[in-house]
Amino acid sequence: MTHDLFREDGYLRECSAHITAITDAGIVLDRTVFYPLGGGQAGDSGHLLLADGTAIAMADTRKGKDAEGQPTADIVHVPAPGQEAQLAALITGTPVTARIDWERRHRLMRLHTTTHLLCHLVPQLVNGCSITPEYARLDFSMTDPLDKDALTAGIAALVAAAHPLTVASISDQELDANPALVKSMSVQPPRGSGRIRTIRIGGEGGAPLIDLQPCGGTHVANTAEIGAIVVTKIEKKSATTRRVVLGFAA
Repeated sequence: MTHDLFREDGYLRECSAHITAITDAGIVLDRTVFYPLGGGQAGDSGHLLLADGTAIAMADTRKGKDAEGQPTADIVHVPAPGQEAQLAALITGTPVTARIDWERRHRLMRLHTTTHLLCHLVPQLVNGCSITPEYARLDFSMTDPLDKDALTAGIAALVAAAHPLTVASISDQELDANPALVKSMSVQPPRGSGRIRTIRIGGEGGAPLIDLQPCGGTHVANTAEIGAIVVTKIEKKSATTRRVVLGFAA
Protein backbone atom coordinates (compact mmCIF):
# COMPACT_ATOMS: atom_id res chain seq x y z
CA MET A 1 0.00 0.00 0.00
CA THR A 2 1.27 3.44 -0.95
CA HIS A 3 0.49 6.44 1.26
CA ASP A 4 -0.81 9.05 -1.18
CA LEU A 5 0.53 12.33 0.22
CA PHE A 6 -0.79 14.37 -2.71
CA ARG A 7 -4.37 13.92 -1.49
CA GLU A 8 -3.47 15.70 1.74
CA ASP A 9 -1.38 18.45 0.12
CA GLY A 10 -1.29 18.95 -3.64
CA TYR A 11 1.59 21.41 -3.26
CA LEU A 12 4.11 18.87 -1.98
CA ARG A 13 6.87 18.63 -4.56
CA GLU A 14 8.93 15.82 -3.03
CA CYS A 15 9.04 13.34 -0.20
CA SER A 16 11.34 10.72 1.27
CA ALA A 17 10.24 7.13 0.67
CA HIS A 18 11.37 3.52 0.42
CA ILE A 19 10.94 1.09 -2.44
CA THR A 20 8.48 -1.65 -1.49
CA ALA A 21 8.32 -3.48 -4.83
CA ILE A 22 9.93 -3.52 -8.28
CA THR A 23 7.70 -5.04 -10.95
CA ASP A 24 7.43 -5.17 -14.72
CA ALA A 25 4.97 -2.27 -14.44
CA GLY A 26 7.29 -0.04 -12.45
CA ILE A 27 8.42 0.94 -8.96
CA VAL A 28 6.17 0.94 -5.90
CA LEU A 29 6.98 3.17 -2.92
CA ASP A 30 5.63 3.19 0.63
CA ARG A 31 4.65 6.87 0.20
CA THR A 32 4.61 9.29 -2.69
CA VAL A 33 3.76 12.75 -3.97
CA PHE A 34 3.20 11.35 -7.50
CA TYR A 35 -0.44 11.42 -8.65
CA PRO A 36 -1.46 8.33 -10.65
CA LEU A 37 -3.58 8.55 -13.80
CA GLY A 38 -7.22 8.66 -12.74
CA GLY A 39 -10.41 10.68 -12.78
CA GLY A 40 -9.38 12.09 -16.13
CA GLN A 41 -6.15 13.64 -14.78
CA ALA A 42 -2.84 12.54 -16.27
CA GLY A 43 -0.29 10.80 -14.05
CA ASP A 44 2.72 12.73 -12.77
CA SER A 45 6.25 12.52 -14.10
CA GLY A 46 9.46 13.39 -12.29
CA HIS A 47 12.44 11.62 -10.71
CA LEU A 48 13.40 9.19 -8.00
CA LEU A 49 16.65 10.38 -6.44
CA LEU A 50 19.03 7.92 -4.78
CA ALA A 51 21.38 8.66 -1.90
CA ASP A 52 24.40 8.67 -4.24
CA GLY A 53 22.84 11.41 -6.38
CA THR A 54 21.56 9.13 -9.14
CA ALA A 55 18.31 10.45 -10.66
CA ILE A 56 15.98 7.93 -12.29
CA ALA A 57 13.41 9.57 -14.56
CA MET A 58 9.76 8.59 -14.12
CA ALA A 59 7.68 9.02 -17.27
CA ASP A 60 4.26 8.29 -15.78
CA THR A 61 2.41 7.18 -12.68
CA ARG A 62 -0.35 4.56 -12.58
CA LYS A 63 -2.53 2.79 -10.05
CA GLY A 64 -1.36 -0.69 -9.19
CA LYS A 65 -3.20 -3.80 -10.39
CA ASP A 66 -3.19 -7.38 -9.15
CA ALA A 67 -2.76 -10.53 -11.26
CA GLU A 68 -6.44 -10.40 -12.22
CA GLY A 69 -6.18 -6.77 -13.34
CA GLN A 70 -8.06 -5.42 -10.34
CA PRO A 71 -6.87 -2.15 -8.74
CA THR A 72 -4.77 -2.32 -5.59
CA ALA A 73 -3.71 0.28 -3.02
CA ASP A 74 -0.27 0.55 -4.65
CA ILE A 75 0.91 3.45 -6.80
CA VAL A 76 3.31 2.48 -9.58
CA HIS A 77 6.01 4.87 -10.80
CA VAL A 78 6.77 4.08 -14.44
CA PRO A 79 10.42 4.62 -15.44
CA ALA A 80 11.33 6.32 -18.69
CA PRO A 81 13.03 3.95 -21.18
CA GLY A 82 16.79 3.62 -21.48
CA GLN A 83 17.66 3.37 -17.77
CA GLU A 84 18.23 -0.37 -17.49
CA ALA A 85 21.54 -0.09 -15.63
CA GLN A 86 20.16 2.25 -12.96
CA LEU A 87 17.04 0.14 -12.51
CA ALA A 88 19.04 -3.08 -12.21
CA ALA A 89 20.82 -1.65 -9.16
CA LEU A 90 17.58 -1.06 -7.24
CA ILE A 91 16.41 -3.39 -4.49
CA THR A 92 13.42 -3.46 -2.18
CA GLY A 93 13.99 -1.22 0.82
CA THR A 94 16.16 1.30 -1.04
CA PRO A 95 15.54 4.84 0.28
CA VAL A 96 14.70 7.44 -2.36
CA THR A 97 13.48 10.99 -2.69
CA ALA A 98 10.40 11.15 -4.93
CA ARG A 99 10.32 14.51 -6.75
CA ILE A 100 7.61 15.47 -9.23
CA ASP A 101 7.95 17.71 -12.27
CA TRP A 102 6.34 20.63 -10.46
CA GLU A 103 5.78 22.92 -13.47
CA ARG A 104 3.91 20.14 -15.24
CA ARG A 105 1.88 19.28 -12.12
CA HIS A 106 0.93 22.91 -11.53
CA ARG A 107 -0.43 23.17 -15.06
CA LEU A 108 -2.53 20.07 -14.38
CA MET A 109 -3.79 21.60 -11.13
CA ARG A 110 -4.79 24.85 -12.84
CA LEU A 111 -6.62 23.05 -15.63
CA HIS A 112 -8.30 20.58 -13.29
CA THR A 113 -9.72 23.36 -11.13
CA THR A 114 -10.93 25.11 -14.27
CA THR A 115 -12.94 22.02 -15.24
CA HIS A 116 -14.79 22.39 -11.93
CA LEU A 117 -15.53 26.02 -12.79
CA LEU A 118 -16.84 24.82 -16.13
CA CYS A 119 -19.22 22.45 -14.33
CA HIS A 120 -20.66 25.53 -12.63
CA LEU A 121 -21.07 27.40 -15.91
CA VAL A 122 -22.52 24.37 -17.72
CA PRO A 123 -24.74 22.59 -15.15
CA GLN A 124 -25.06 19.36 -17.10
CA LEU A 125 -23.78 15.84 -16.46
CA VAL A 126 -20.27 15.07 -17.71
CA ASN A 127 -19.78 11.91 -19.77
CA GLY A 128 -16.09 12.27 -20.55
CA CYS A 129 -13.05 14.09 -19.20
CA SER A 130 -9.34 14.44 -19.97
CA ILE A 131 -6.87 16.71 -18.18
CA THR A 132 -3.36 16.97 -19.61
CA PRO A 133 -0.56 19.51 -19.00
CA GLU A 134 -1.48 21.30 -22.23
CA TYR A 135 -5.26 21.19 -22.37
CA ALA A 136 -8.37 19.82 -20.73
CA ARG A 137 -11.70 18.74 -22.16
CA LEU A 138 -15.11 17.98 -20.73
CA ASP A 139 -17.87 16.23 -22.61
CA PHE A 140 -21.31 17.35 -21.46
CA SER A 141 -24.45 15.32 -21.94
CA MET A 142 -26.61 17.96 -23.60
CA THR A 143 -28.15 19.03 -26.90
CA ASP A 144 -28.18 22.82 -26.59
CA PRO A 145 -25.37 24.80 -28.23
CA LEU A 146 -22.65 26.47 -26.14
CA ASP A 147 -20.98 29.84 -26.71
CA LYS A 148 -17.18 29.77 -26.63
CA ASP A 149 -16.72 33.47 -25.84
CA ALA A 150 -19.36 33.45 -23.12
CA LEU A 151 -17.74 30.47 -21.39
CA THR A 152 -14.29 32.07 -21.61
CA ALA A 153 -15.68 35.25 -20.04
CA GLY A 154 -17.41 33.23 -17.33
CA ILE A 155 -14.20 31.40 -16.45
CA ALA A 156 -12.27 34.70 -16.33
CA ALA A 157 -14.82 36.18 -13.93
CA LEU A 158 -14.62 33.18 -11.58
CA VAL A 159 -10.81 33.28 -11.67
CA ALA A 160 -10.79 37.02 -10.93
CA ALA A 161 -13.20 36.53 -8.02
CA ALA A 162 -10.47 34.58 -6.19
CA HIS A 163 -12.70 31.88 -4.77
CA PRO A 164 -10.91 29.64 -2.23
CA LEU A 165 -10.91 25.85 -2.57
CA THR A 166 -11.53 23.55 0.36
CA VAL A 167 -10.61 19.88 0.49
CA ALA A 168 -12.93 17.89 2.75
CA SER A 169 -14.75 14.57 2.77
CA ILE A 170 -18.21 13.07 3.13
CA SER A 171 -19.38 9.63 4.10
CA ASP A 172 -20.71 7.06 1.66
CA GLN A 173 -24.11 7.58 3.25
CA GLU A 174 -23.97 11.35 2.74
CA LEU A 175 -23.16 10.83 -0.93
CA ASP A 176 -26.03 8.36 -1.28
CA ALA A 177 -28.33 11.00 0.18
CA ASN A 178 -27.01 13.65 -2.24
CA PRO A 179 -26.46 11.85 -5.57
CA ALA A 180 -26.51 15.18 -7.47
CA LEU A 181 -23.01 15.89 -6.07
CA VAL A 182 -21.65 13.44 -8.64
CA LYS A 183 -21.33 15.41 -11.88
CA SER A 184 -19.73 12.63 -13.93
CA MET A 185 -21.55 9.83 -15.69
CA SER A 186 -18.29 8.10 -16.67
CA VAL A 187 -16.24 8.23 -13.46
CA GLN A 188 -17.67 7.33 -10.08
CA PRO A 189 -15.98 8.36 -6.82
CA PRO A 190 -14.05 5.56 -5.12
CA ARG A 191 -15.81 3.88 -2.23
CA GLY A 192 -14.74 1.42 0.40
CA SER A 193 -12.79 3.56 2.87
CA GLY A 194 -15.94 5.03 4.41
CA ARG A 195 -15.00 8.60 3.42
CA ILE A 196 -15.06 10.22 -0.02
CA ARG A 197 -12.81 13.20 -0.75
CA THR A 198 -14.58 16.36 -1.94
CA ILE A 199 -13.53 19.66 -3.50
CA ARG A 200 -15.55 22.77 -2.70
CA ILE A 201 -15.07 26.07 -4.50
CA GLY A 202 -16.49 29.10 -2.69
CA GLY A 203 -19.26 28.84 -0.14
CA GLU A 204 -17.33 30.21 2.84
CA GLY A 205 -18.40 33.13 5.04
CA GLY A 206 -21.63 33.70 3.16
CA ALA A 207 -19.90 33.69 -0.24
CA PRO A 208 -21.72 31.88 -3.04
CA LEU A 209 -21.01 28.19 -3.51
CA ILE A 210 -19.50 27.72 -6.97
CA ASP A 211 -18.96 23.96 -7.04
CA LEU A 212 -18.96 20.96 -4.73
CA GLN A 213 -18.25 17.44 -5.93
CA PRO A 214 -16.30 14.30 -5.09
CA CYS A 215 -12.81 14.45 -6.59
CA GLY A 216 -9.50 12.73 -5.92
CA GLY A 217 -7.40 14.99 -8.15
CA THR A 218 -4.99 17.83 -7.40
CA HIS A 219 -6.14 21.44 -7.38
CA VAL A 220 -4.93 24.98 -6.76
CA ALA A 221 -5.87 26.60 -3.44
CA ASN A 222 -7.63 29.60 -4.96
CA THR A 223 -9.16 30.26 -8.38
CA ALA A 224 -6.96 33.36 -8.77
CA GLU A 225 -4.00 30.99 -9.14
CA ILE A 226 -5.46 29.54 -12.33
CA GLY A 227 -4.49 32.53 -14.47
CA ALA A 228 -5.67 33.03 -18.03
CA ILE A 229 -7.57 30.02 -19.41
CA VAL A 230 -9.67 30.14 -22.56
CA VAL A 231 -12.15 27.88 -24.29
CA THR A 232 -10.29 26.92 -27.45
CA LYS A 233 -12.96 24.78 -29.06
CA ILE A 234 -16.53 23.56 -28.71
CA GLU A 235 -17.45 20.43 -30.63
CA LYS A 236 -20.66 18.54 -31.24
CA LYS A 237 -19.41 15.00 -30.62
CA SER A 238 -22.83 13.41 -31.01
CA ALA A 239 -26.50 14.36 -30.98
CA THR A 240 -26.38 14.40 -27.17
CA THR A 241 -22.78 15.41 -26.41
CA ARG A 242 -21.03 18.79 -26.49
CA ARG A 243 -17.25 18.85 -25.94
CA VAL A 244 -15.57 21.89 -24.41
CA VAL A 245 -11.79 22.15 -24.78
CA LEU A 246 -9.77 24.40 -22.45
CA GLY A 247 -6.28 25.78 -22.98
CA PHE A 248 -3.84 28.32 -21.61
CA ALA A 249 -4.13 31.80 -23.11
CA ALA A 250 -1.23 32.64 -25.39
